[in-house]
This record gives sequence, C-alpha cells and structure tokens, in this order.
Amino acid sequence: MKRTEIEKIAKENVFEQIGKKWMLVTAGTKEKNNTMTASWGGLGWLWNKPVAFVFIRPERYTHEFIEQSDRLTLSFYPEDYRNALQLCGSKSGRDTDKVAETGLTPCVLETGAVTFAEAEITLDCRKLFKASMQADNFIDKEVLSRWYNDKPGGSLHDVYVVEIESVYEE
Repeated sequence: MKRTEIEKIAKENVFEQIGKKWMLVTAGTKEKNNTMTASWGGLGWLWNKPVAFVFIRPERYTHEFIEQSDRLTLSFYPEDYRNALQLCGSKSGRDTDKVAETGLTPCVLETGAVTFAEAEITLDCRKLFKASMQADNFIDKEVLSRWYNDKPGGSLHDVYVVEIESVYEE
C-alpha cells in the first residue's frame, strides 16, 4: 500500500462505495484487532477537517476495539471480495477468526492502525467525536420504527466522527 493524496477519495462515488459495495471498519492493534462490514456512513468536511462518520452498534465486537483505540480504518474493496465482506458482516470476531476465513492479509500502517492489503483504498482515521443515538431524538419516527423498533437483537447505534488523516491505495 502506498500513501496517496486525500483528493483520491473525491474521485470515488461514496454513495456506491459505502452503500452498495460496503466497507470494512477495523480497529485494534497488530496483535489483537477486529473488523466488521458497514454500509452506513459518509464522508465530508467538518471542523475544517476531512471526516468520515460511521455507525456502530454497541453490541458489535468491533465496538469494543473502537472504544479502546484512538484510531480506526475504513477500507474499500473490489467486487472480488464481496464474499469476504459478507462474512465480516455476518459473523462475530468473538466466535470466528475472520482473517483466516476470508484470506485477507492484515497490514499495519505507520500510525499502528490495521487494514488489509487487498483494499483498493484505506482511510486511516483518528476519532474526534462520539454520540449515542437516542430514540427521543428521531424526528421521523418511521425511521426509528423501520430500523430499530421492529428489528430484534440490536440497540441504537453509536455515531463516530473521525478525521481522515491519511489515505492509502493498493
């Protein structure tokens, strides 16, 4: 992986990358980390910084790693890795060695953040802000009902705003 200019991600269709192709959210250390597939999030400009925002349920194993670290990576893959991303989104790292099952190759960036060699693009990010969603804050209650009240087994997400400090490409 080589470091590239942040403008590289401006050429990508983030709606397609995040919403349709998905991304891996990875946190932890070289020795102990976890990754999960996400299809909710975005990129933008906030507090005069390039940022990403991601939504992670507190019961997800990756949440523990995000809480313990100042950094996380967001990584994007070619379509050939769809099955690997499906596995990372459907199995817990508490019960499964996702790296072994997917064949992904962990890489440690200069900052100590973990990503995978197969990623087309990796965003190396530093946490700036966290908020926990609250049911009372939903203006459109249909969204709450559709995505939370009628879905068993999950709490409301925590929202993280992270600064994109570096961008890497294959």
